[in-house]
Formats: sequence, structure tokens, C-alpha cells
Amino acid sequence: MAAASAVIDTVAVHDAVGWLDDANVVFVDLRDAAERARAGEIPGAVHAPRGLLEFYADPATGIHNPVFASGKKLVVFCATGGRSTLAAKTLVDMGVPNVVNLAGGFAAWREAGGRVLGG
Repeated sequence: MAAASAVIDTVAVHDAVGWLDDANVVFVDLRDAAERARAGEIPGAVHAPRGLLEFYADPATGIHNPVFASGKKLVVFCATGGRSTLAAKTLVDMGVPNVVNLAGGFAAWREAGGRVLGG
């Protein structure tokens, strides 16, 4: 985790909350469907389960999601920040630009009063 954290950008939740309505920012939810159903989700977040992330990010795959090639700031998050730290490093290693990790993940978002759908 320390090695990944050393090479990625991380955003504090109080800053990220202000980015929710920014058209140049996309929140990327790495949690699985059951986690999202149970806890809720950030409005407008793109769902890219961690187990499929590399396939969603790679334009050569049949399930590529164009958001990963959009040039927009991608704020990746999971439940508490561990998976998203590693995922952000993976995306950076793949050459995806403008990737940041949400410090504390969805739990921190919810605790900070960020908007949530469901849960």
C-alpha cells in the first residue's frame, strides 16, 4: 500500500465533495454490486468493479468504458480506500491520465455528508 500511495494522487473527501457536479470529474466506484446495494452510491458514479477494472480501462477489450479515455479527472473509490489505492496505481501504470484516489473511500464520503443514493 505504501508503494502505491507514493506514486498516486489522493484527494481529501472534503475537497472531492465539491467536485460532484463538475462535468470534468467522474467518480469511479470499484465496489461490487452487493456493497453498492447495501451501502448506497455516489450519484452519477460509474461502476467499474475492481475485478474488471483493467478490462474497463483497456480500449482493446470488448468491455472498455470510454470514460477511462475521456481525459476527465477520475476519482476512484472503494469502501474505505484500500482497493482504490491499488486500483489508482494500476490505472496510472496503464497510462490512464488524471486519476486520483478518494481518501477514506465511500465510508469517508458518507461520514462527510456527501450526497448518497440508496443505502
